[in-house]
Amino acid sequence: MHRFHLRPENWDSATLDPEESHHCSHVLRLNEGDRVTVFDGAGREGQATIASTTSSRVTLKIAGTTKTPPPPCEITLAQAIPKGKNMDLIVQKAVELGASKLVPILSDRTIVQLDADETAKKREKWHAVALEACKQCGQNHLPVISAPVNMKDFLERADKSSLLLIASLQPDARTLKFVLSEYTQQYGALPKRVTVFVGPEGDFTPAEISLAKSHGCQPITLGPIILRTETAAIYCLSVLAHELFIPHPA
Repeated sequence: MHRFHLRPENWDSATLDPEESHHCSHVLRLNEGDRVTVFDGAGREGQATIASTTSSRVTLKIAGTTKTPPPPCEITLAQAIPKGKNMDLIVQKAVELGASKLVPILSDRTIVQLDADETAKKREKWHAVALEACKQCGQNHLPVISAPVNMKDFLERADKSSLLLIASLQPDARTLKFVLSEYTQQYGALPKRVTVFVGPEGDFTPAEISLAKSHGCQPITLGPIILRTETAAIYCLSVLAHELFIPHPA
């Protein structure tokens, strides 16, 4: 069944926004009486029937709603912006793997340089990629995508209650499983918030890694093979999802 994003502020009126309305009536050519699924991006999902359509507006009749609880841990991916379209892939996979927030990082080795207009366009594009991924994979929680920020500024205002991690090739890096086990032993429970930094092509500079560590980031290893930045992001999110979202026997 086709899924559409119904903004929370439009839930009571059950009216799709112009972009979703166009996709519904002009691209998919759905008509009155057809059944669809809607979600608001904050966990709410509903089964609906198309009540009316115009050239720019589709109104629905929602028959019933359910609420998908948020993940047990809020994961933030602080991703150095890669070149090309790799960020689109990272955003898509972050949605599928349950990330709550994605922060594009402008690092010293970031190849992509953005002015204000380009930043707004990129953020809009990434939001569209995230929304499409939610529609395709059945994810009812739309992650927040922040404006690009440099590493220093983000670290200075990072959530101090979050477990901070940074993917690292340095010899002091430890496995993610070990760090989580150590955290559980110290606090008696798994973390409720995790932020993981993934570097660009060429990795973070030693100065950036030192800065991150000075703010409490723990270096984690992703194994002996040097991974591409998009692979590293997927690896980190996959392992975190496995360890933090799936109940494990005691």
